[in-house]
Amino acid sequence: MSLVLYRKYRPQTFAEVIGQKYIVQTLTNAISSGMISHAYLFSGPRGSGKTTVARLLSKAVNCQNRKSGEAEPCNQCSSCQEIMAGKSLDLIEIDAASHRGIDEVRELRDGIRFVPTKSKYKVFIIDESHQLTREAANALLKTLEEPPSHAIFVLATTEIHKMIPTIVSRCQRFDFRRLTVPEIVKKLEFICEKENVKVEKPALELLAINSGGSIR
Repeated sequence: MSLVLYRKYRPQTFAEVIGQKYIVQTLTNAISSGMISHAYLFSGPRGSGKTTVARLLSKAVNCQNRKSGEAEPCNQCSSCQEIMAGKSLDLIEIDAASHRGIDEVRELRDGIRFVPTKSKYKVFIIDESHQLTREAANALLKTLEEPPSHAIFVLATTEIHKMIPTIVSRCQRFDFRRLTVPEIVKKLEFICEKENVKVEKPALELLAINSGGSIR
């Protein structure tokens, strides 16, 4: 099966994430100390790593081999393997751009009541969460106010100013930044080496300049 490069080289550990050092440090400290929040809000431009970090968080908290005091997922246990393959029943990803209504959120709320199938946590990643309707956002707010102990929410948005303030206030917020040209060039050089292709550095720099700070 052929994968597009951004999926093939999507970071599978926190150490592989580029450009978001302080966010990664804060999250890994929380995971290793067991101080997991029930709701996170990741804001920032497209391609800056929000969904990638959300999936890493899901892997780490549910990793069956991760020892106390550690943060990195092992990528070997059945939980990690299922998440990496997109087959985990305990990782639910919702695109709010196409599932933004009250019915979808009610269905989500009903599903939250059920305990995880095999993992410790059921993780819900809601992408483009600013596109939820006001009714849907209010329904989600009630869930965030009284979440079950087995649920973790990660709301991702490219337009934080459109989020309802009461939802923002109930989440641990992380602001992702655009990646710099040198950071993107370094990653592109790594990919070129892995793919055994030769590309001149000025060409990679041109790609990086026109990427808008997005590694994708």
